[in-house]
Amino acid sequence: MKTAVDRSAPPSQLLLALEVRGIWELQAFFASYPLLRRAPRGDGHPVLVLPGLSASDISTRPLRAYLKAQGYAVHGWKLGPNRGPRPGVEAAMDARLAELAERYQRKVSLIGWSLGGVFAREIARRTPELVRQVITLGSPFANEPKASNAWRLYEALSERRVDDWPDRDTMKLPPPVPSTAIYSRTDGIVSWWGCREQHADRTQNIEVEGSHCGLGHNPAVLYAIADRLALPEDAWSPFDRSGLRGLVYPDPDRTEDSPSLFWPRASAA
Repeated sequence: MKTAVDRSAPPSQLLLALEVRGIWELQAFFASYPLLRRAPRGDGHPVLVLPGLSASDISTRPLRAYLKAQGYAVHGWKLGPNRGPRPGVEAAMDARLAELAERYQRKVSLIGWSLGGVFAREIARRTPELVRQVITLGSPFANEPKASNAWRLYEALSERRVDDWPDRDTMKLPPPVPSTAIYSRTDGIVSWWGCREQHADRTQNIEVEGSHCGLGHNPAVLYAIADRLALPEDAWSPFDRSGLRGLVYPDPDRTEDSPSLFWPRASAA
């Protein structure tokens, strides 16, 4: 008899409690900053960073400061706290993207943390001609609606049901631009299974160790972002986790799908 994990369930309360790791990951960011500066340098192209649910541009300051130092023209979304897909939000994000593309006369890379990554993928789907690539950080674009410990907060802030998002099947498909999904299997907010990109010619999954709340300043995440942004616009290639990198970046395709203290049982077969 084999017992599977319930992938439609949110992370365990233990993992939720371990989100306090985000504070330690911020300390690790400052401690490792000299090493992070040795990551691939940028070519000056514009980067738009979208925050997660209930968060604002304040939450992405460490990430944006780092990428600016690496040589990118980095910008926040300037829409205040992310309260979900409320009226006018999608149009405002599209306008922000168009303004940056026009200002720099170059395609824009999109980085989205959690719900911000869901938005980033849909922006790229609407206007792929303006987007260079998409990078998501713990973004549940392929999750079941309630496979999250934040679904009630989502409903309260957005004033809509979590399962009312249209075209959920389309959301699971890769956007028509290069796309990288960065996630953690010990994410305490959203189920990691729904944060992974489907395998395709220009998609990539990068797994890191850490919390959901620390993804925007986790040193391993920032290095991976710098590596992806430094790719030439017309020469995409997979992330190289060979050698010592394999100690920091686990194999995202390894098979570990058994119940534990972190994940509930689904059904017996």
